[in-house]
Amino acid sequence: MLNDWIKKRRAEKQVRKPDFTRIKTGVNKDFGPKKRGRRAYTALRRPEVPDDCCIKCDTCGRTLFLLEIRENLYRCPKCGAYFMFPAKRRIRMLADAGSFEPMDTELAFVNPLDFPGYAEKVAAQQEKYGIDEAVLTGRCRIDGLGAVLAVCDGRFIMSSMGHNVGEKLTRAIELATREKLALIIYCCSGGARMQEGMISLMQMAKTAAALKRHHDAGLLYISVLTNPTTGGVTASFAMLGDIILAEPNALIGFAGPRVIEQTIGQKLPEGFQRAEFLLSHGFVDAIAPREEQKALLARLIRLHNGAAGRRAFHRHAAAQQEKEDFAESPALPVQSREDPWETVKASRKTGRPRALSYIRLLFEDFTELHGDRLFGEDPAMVAGLAFFEGLPVTVIAQQKGSNLQENQKRNFGMPRPEGYRKALRLIREAESFGRPIVCFVDTPGAYPGMDSEERGQGEAIAACLRELSGVSVPVLSIVLSEGGSGGALALAVANQVWMLEQATYSILSPEGFASILYKDAKRAKEAAAVMKITAADLKRLGVIEEIIAEYGGACGETLPQIAGEIRRRMRCFLKEALSLSGEELAAQRYERFRKM
Repeated sequence: MLNDWIKKRRAEKQVRKPDFTRIKTGVNKDFGPKKRGRRAYTALRRPEVPDDCCIKCDTCGRTLFLLEIRENLYRCPKCGAYFMFPAKRRIRMLADAGSFEPMDTELAFVNPLDFPGYAEKVAAQQEKYGIDEAVLTGRCRIDGLGAVLAVCDGRFIMSSMGHNVGEKLTRAIELATREKLALIIYCCSGGARMQEGMISLMQMAKTAAALKRHHDAGLLYISVLTNPTTGGVTASFAMLGDIILAEPNALIGFAGPRVIEQTIGQKLPEGFQRAEFLLSHGFVDAIAPREEQKALLARLIRLHNGAAGRRAFHRHAAAQQEKEDFAESPALPVQSREDPWETVKASRKTGRPRALSYIRLLFEDFTELHGDRLFGEDPAMVAGLAFFEGLPVTVIAQQKGSNLQENQKRNFGMPRPEGYRKALRLIREAESFGRPIVCFVDTPGAYPGMDSEERGQGEAIAACLRELSGVSVPVLSIVLSEGGSGGALALAVANQVWMLEQATYSILSPEGFASILYKDAKRAKEAAAVMKITAADLKRLGVIEEIIAEYGGACGETLPQIAGEIRRRMRCFLKEALSLSGEELAAQRYERFRKM
């Protein structure tokens, strides 16, 4: 009877036992009794998670839930590394809800080489990822602003560029050109699609030609480089943006790392070909984290909408003019120093506010852009886009440091050739989009190092002089402290040049002048007296138009007052300059220097 009861209880327990057949359970070798030589199974250990629920981070090695990654914009919540972002999810992240209108979703399949198995591979990828090709294109709105958006999906045959990818991109570019819309392409690719041979390679030329027409129409193209962007895509549409952004740590390069290592027989350094590497070498404007991209793209589109900006500026200027007419304040007296050497010393004080301090007070939404697209990034030259009372402007400034450490980083405000070429790139971009240019001069001179000469310092400065002389937009230059030699003049070919009250603007330093003409650098004070380098002297000579009062000396306390005076005068200058045509502005600038 006892045996019957035990059997009954065992049967009841078996019925109540949870059903674990739908998940994989681990075999516990170390826990629980063994019966009849068979290993005991237990549900006490943590079950294995199905493969489609987790993913391993290649950077930190941790296993993460896919749901957690998706909620974090496909970034590792532990180390911040970026995972490949599906194109559809990226579009939902960027485009306003319901605004994306896809285009060219049913292009006929192309197999120019009749490559065996290619059609089956494409069909399998289409079924797996639910997209027709490695790029999705369409019209959308970003923060209410119209744009054409193309997003590459790296999962689809590594987003390699075949005929249909090139065709979809070219049609998207042509649509943006036709409808005068900004174009945004999210680039991701392993390069050309080998199964299509030379037809794949031809897509590089096709997309580049379409982008040339878009650029010539004066329209904005923003390229966003994601991980990885390599091969023929890098050598075509990816690197042709008016603005080039990159996601953190994205692999970007023409030849892949393995190809380079095999070719040169060397191990590549840490961080080579990553986004930060390209930023420091002048090929990327900015690194853009995913959570900031939509706001940044919307701001860049607005900064390139000159017509809307001019309307906003004129409304603001009219309102400000009414206020000033109602409560007109007397002009501030400018007190020039009697001793030019004292002005030289005042201009060199480390406590004087630098260009970025004025930029923060004068402009809204300043967006700094980096690099010359040729060699490197120069911290001594700051350049970017901003709004001045609603008007998009290009801002270019020579930047000194406020202490020794910052001065070393900024090379004491002495730009190298890549700094002037960065300025040149922004000057040309301003011309294309009709943006006024505001320059801040603050340099003892261009950097006279051997590396500067090797990279063509003279040519870089000369190119700035030539380009500024002929642009069809207003140009204003303000000398903040020291304006030394041709390095300063490179940013001072303007419709008007202003100087702060205790700034200097000279052919070279008084020490250099005395050394050359008097053969004695100790006679710098004497040289300063005969060089006519103060604001008052230069205004009498007709070299500058305006002197900005310093309220007893430029410093942190007087900075808001000085910036307020600059703002008032800048508003008047821009209001008048914007009433002139491009030809009139260029002619005015030419005549200004022709009579000197």
